[in-house]
Amino acid sequence: MDARMGQRSTTRVNAIDSFSEPLDRLHAALDASCVVGTWDWDVARRTMVYDLGAARLLTGDASLAEQEITGLDIIAAVHPADHAWLIKHTQEAVRAGGLMLAEYRVIDADGQVHWLLSRGRTYHDATGQPVRSRGIIIDITELRGDGERYVVTSSSSSDPDMLERAADHAMELKRMLTVDAPADVRAATDLLLLAIGRALVTSEFEPGH
Repeated sequence: MDARMGQRSTTRVNAIDSFSEPLDRLHAALDASCVVGTWDWDVARRTMVYDLGAARLLTGDASLAEQEITGLDIIAAVHPADHAWLIKHTQEAVRAGGLMLAEYRVIDADGQVHWLLSRGRTYHDATGQPVRSRGIIIDITELRGDGERYVVTSSSSSDPDMLERAADHAMELKRMLTVDAPADVRAATDLLLLAIGRALVTSEFEPGH
């Protein structure tokens, strides 16, 4: 019996090792890419909270992740030529409510320009005032052509589609996970967000959108 228990224990350890290997690669890929991020904007208080990916992409400072930030720190890494455009149209979209889309440029620490697609939704209170916006950003540099960029807009429907609902749930799951959560669980959540984000981007680039 001891031999059988030892064999089962060895098998279990081998299974865990084989499971950990792809997760190690996942961690490395996510750390290297940072092509996806989430943002949560408290409109009434004028504060923004980014996850790690969004903080790196939009502020250039990973240490600002999961902190409330305000003012121009929110878009510190955004291309200077896009600052005024982004602020103006974001304000218009927040007032209108519903779906928001925006394409804009950021400059990374090496001086390289990247194109981002931000996709989110604004929620209003009972009086019709905007109170919160939440969304996801994706680096679309490799996908983007030479056509016109999206402007921030609002949808004609107040009902989010399947992918938007999935993104909302994934972002809520990410917010629930603290730094004490298992690293593999947090990495899997990031992978889920990455997959949903890429699907959202794909849907935006399909004909008819």
